[in-house]
Amino acid sequence: MARDGGVLDGFHIGHVPAGVGAEVSDFASEWEDVRVASRVWERQVPDGHRVDLRVHVLRGERLTDLAALRDFLAEYQERDPASWTPADFAHGTSPGAVADDQAFWLAEPGVAVTVLVDPERVDRGQLVATALAVRPA
Repeated sequence: MARDGGVLDGFHIGHVPAGVGAEVSDFASEWEDVRVASRVWERQVPDGHRVDLRVHVLRGERLTDLAALRDFLAEYQERDPASWTPADFAHGTSPGAVADDQAFWLAEPGVAVTVLVDPERVDRGQLVATALAVRPA
C-alpha cells in the first residue's frame, strides 16, 4: 500500500510507492548556489542499505527555466548532457521532464522539485504518480 511522505521544504509528498524502504532521512545541502532539501527512503540489504526513493526541493536564482534546471541537474548528478534526454513532463501547469529514474519540474522560477527512484524497485508509472502527488504544502 502506498503511503504519505509528509512535508519537505514547503512541499507535501502525497504518495510514496508501495515497496519503498521504510527508513527515512532528511538532509540539507548547497551546491553551486542552489540549496537542496532532500528526503530519502531506503531499505536494508545484506551488504548495507539501498536507496529506493529521493525527493529534492531545489532553491536558487539560477533555476530560471526548465533548460536551466536540466543543465543544473546534469551537472549536479554528473550526467552527460548530450546523452541524457528526458521526455517532456507536465506537472500541472509547471514544465518538467521525466526519464526512467527521475521526474523533475520547475514549480516557479527559482524553485524546482526532483523525484528520483531506483528503477529496479519503482517503475516509471509509480515514479510519475509520486511526482504528481508532490504539491505545495
